[in-house]
Amino acid sequence: MELEFAQTVREHKGTIYTVCYMFSNNPDEVADLFQEILINLWKGFPKFRGESNVRTWIYRISLNTCISSERKKSRMVETLPLTMDINLFSDSDDESKQVQMLRDRINKLGPFDRAIVLLWLENLSYDEIGAIVGISAKNVSVRLVRIKEQLKKMSNE
Repeated sequence: MELEFAQTVREHKGTIYTVCYMFSNNPDEVADLFQEILINLWKGFPKFRGESNVRTWIYRISLNTCISSERKKSRMVETLPLTMDINLFSDSDDESKQVQMLRDRINKLGPFDRAIVLLWLENLSYDEIGAIVGISAKNVSVRLVRIKEQLKKMSNE
């Protein structure tokens, strides 16, 4: 079982990191989320019966873990991180700025809507997105239209 779990994590670690980075851009927080997701995957692995695609299961666990973490964060007292006030990885070209603006807007969405956008940006079908977040494909379609409208309104602000 341990080898099978390790292989599954190796095959899908990109998916897990993608979800983590959608919920945080702080490397330490991303590492914490990744670790928490691994713990939850490990706990649930013996119960996984293969009734859904393993990628769908991993997305669901990852998103639920990140959303739960987000809720816990909102109840915590805010602390100030110690920084060097320098970002060696900061890009200043127009494309990077546009990507960052979109990321900032997406981060203003609620956790559930953010999860739907992430899955849509990962080119998952509406059926797959619905299976992961627990709603119908039609509801995914409706929510995406509303989310896109919200994002457009943010660009006009």
